[in-house]
Amino acid sequence: MLETVKNAFKIKDIRVRIIFTFLMLVVIRIGSQIPAPGINSELFAQWFSSQSGDAFNFFDAVTGGSFLDMSIFALNITPYITASIIMQLLTIAIPKIEELHRDGEDGRKKITAITRYLTVGLALLESVAMAIGFGRSGYLTEYNALNVITVVAVLTAGSSILMWIGERITEKGVGNGISIVLTINIISRMPQDLGSLFEQFISGKTIARGILAGVIIAAIIILVVVFVVALQGAERRIPVQYSKKLQGRRQAGGASTHIPLKVNTAGVIPVIFAQSLMQFPVVLAALIGKSDGTGFWSKVLKGLSQSNWCDPNQPIYTLGMVVYILLIIAFAYFYTSITFNPLEIANNMKKSGGFIPGIRPGKNTSDYLSKVSGYIIFIGAIGLSIVSVIPIFFNGVFGASVSFGGTSIIIVVGVVIETLKQIESQMMVRNYKGFLGH
Repeated sequence: MLETVKNAFKIKDIRVRIIFTFLMLVVIRIGSQIPAPGINSELFAQWFSSQSGDAFNFFDAVTGGSFLDMSIFALNITPYITASIIMQLLTIAIPKIEELHRDGEDGRKKITAITRYLTVGLALLESVAMAIGFGRSGYLTEYNALNVITVVAVLTAGSSILMWIGERITEKGVGNGISIVLTINIISRMPQDLGSLFEQFISGKTIARGILAGVIIAAIIILVVVFVVALQGAERRIPVQYSKKLQGRRQAGGASTHIPLKVNTAGVIPVIFAQSLMQFPVVLAALIGKSDGTGFWSKVLKGLSQSNWCDPNQPIYTLGMVVYILLIIAFAYFYTSITFNPLEIANNMKKSGGFIPGIRPGKNTSDYLSKVSGYIIFIGAIGLSIVSVIPIFFNGVFGASVSFGGTSIIIVVGVVIETLKQIESQMMVRNYKGFLGH
């Protein structure tokens, strides 16, 4: 990895792209420290710290602490992520959008434009809800129309600016800009989390206990990262043979290739879906002040909250984790069914004279791909569940509370790997140009 970055700096064009990306990230981190006008940040921070462990922790982690500090980037790029997911779902539900998806570059530009408008709309909706909710709870400096409009305008503009920066990084920098923005936000919170782990398990302990705790923490983090790297790179290769065709006096075709089916086809999306669905009632109850109590629904809310899972003193709440795992598996199948179409692949193979050895072209090929992908999706979903549950387990059993979890690690590792691949591909293009230039 370091060798790739070192070699990349030797090429001027890539060096400029890396520096541009770095400067944009600096702008993002500076903006994350500028408080939004009209909000009583100290009072809001006190309220935030009183909330149940994970109700807002993941949201704060993906915003790089902007939400806790109520900066101008408090909404961050979460509206864009939500808009992108909605557009992917609508691709299946609305034939017109599906046509745009297949129209190549022109269609992609139109979908991007729709996603931008949807992002601004969602940011506006979220900022209005936050401004009114915070105003009624006394977290605004003054609850009046002018102050509410100011907060709404600033938060919506902040989210739109981040979307613009992400697109500029994609265009003039390296990697996927939106993913890099999300990653730098998560990484920015990790030193604080590691400091909390140090204070909790190492500081003040005997030298032997401190060293042992440090080694265990480092080993767990390394093992999780290695597991995520393996999960992200694992794939099942389906062999494909193309029949020979007679073109004039020559035979063409007959090549062998493969269909790469990724084990983790859906990426981190199933975890985000499951987490959002589980936490929505918890967040809603916290916002309207109904999170405390001893009734049945209060216990249900506690069961939905990850901070109560794996607690040896209250094992009943761990049932929520079982529901969480089932949701991850269900969303993995659901999302893959949207992005992976075995029938379309089988038809394209048949048209081009390709076939899977031992499998008849057409419907048999489609059924075979569906069967194999079903096994692979299940393995990937179990892998995602393991990565997601490990931090929750240590939080419940040992009280190791950190803002980043399995979801954050999957995002960071996936983005880093993808960005390095893009840098390497750009370096290869430059090398080919240099070769052709001579």
